[in-house]
Amino acid sequence: MAEAGFSEQFNISELSLVGLTEVLAHLPRVLGLMRRLYLCLKKERPDAIVLIDSPDFNFFVARMARRLGIPVYYYICPQVWAWRTGRVNFLKKFVRRVLCILPFEKPFLARHGLEADYVGHPLMDQVPLDELSDIERIKGRVGILPGSRTREIETLLPEFVDAARRIAERLPEVSFSLVRAPGVSEAKLAPYLPDDLPIEILPPEDRYRFMRQCETILAASGTVTLETALLGTPTVVAYKVSPLSYRIGKAVVKVEFISLPNLILGEEAFPELLQEEACGEAIADKALAWLTDESAMVAVHARLERLADMVGKPGAPDRAVEIILKDLESIAAMK
Repeated sequence: MAEAGFSEQFNISELSLVGLTEVLAHLPRVLGLMRRLYLCLKKERPDAIVLIDSPDFNFFVARMARRLGIPVYYYICPQVWAWRTGRVNFLKKFVRRVLCILPFEKPFLARHGLEADYVGHPLMDQVPLDELSDIERIKGRVGILPGSRTREIETLLPEFVDAARRIAERLPEVSFSLVRAPGVSEAKLAPYLPDDLPIEILPPEDRYRFMRQCETILAASGTVTLETALLGTPTVVAYKVSPLSYRIGKAVVKVEFISLPNLILGEEAFPELLQEEACGEAIADKALAWLTDESAMVAVHARLERLADMVGKPGAPDRAVEIILKDLESIAAMK
């Protein structure tokens, strides 16, 4: 995007919030950002707006664009299949084309009267699967991926460290490595890492090679779990939000799983531990079930082998661009 002349007007970190209570606490900042964005759109009048995920914010952007007469395209479809299915009606009204990256999204939207395009997942362009497939796994290496958001690190990293300690007590030969997420410094992670338990901190640049080398990984729920799944590395998934956010989410979310690999496969290939269950003891138990049982490890690898074919072929961004440009040409032809 930078090579194409992209100019950053606002920083995405201003929207790096998870859960209702977290958003409410930063509402004045978010409202200020929305006003600045509207003034920017009104002044610049772009030919099109491409919205990427973040529906709670981007739906407001879609309304702004409609008011200004700017066509809107939605790349990375909002998770209307998980909760608030009525948002499909919003997409019908305010968005010209919805571009899906998960294989089950297109048929779901079709059942609700919205024709969408499935372009495949952009991770297939980012993760060099062919280059990494021959990398040998390192016996006893356990990875830790605590996420990038401050709240994720604060709530999950202590539990991952506790789990690592329990695993080390059972299997003294195991080694632990933590990969920093982009934008997360070692100084931010260091206070949570004990002196008596060696945990290597690795930079994010070579994270895919590291993920491939691990026997198993402990990870915060998010896109990273799809990365580890595509690399064939069994992963214990954990997540915590505020109690209020969890109660609200449990009441409205309609899916059986929270991690992308499980959603795509339609089964729990990766164990999911939420809230109180996301504790060191439970995380360690799930990891040890793989590390101490070769047949269990073989079984999960077999499940993961099906995933890459289901996610699609490389070239998703190019296919999305082609669809958007073709539609813009049709708009121009009608004027």
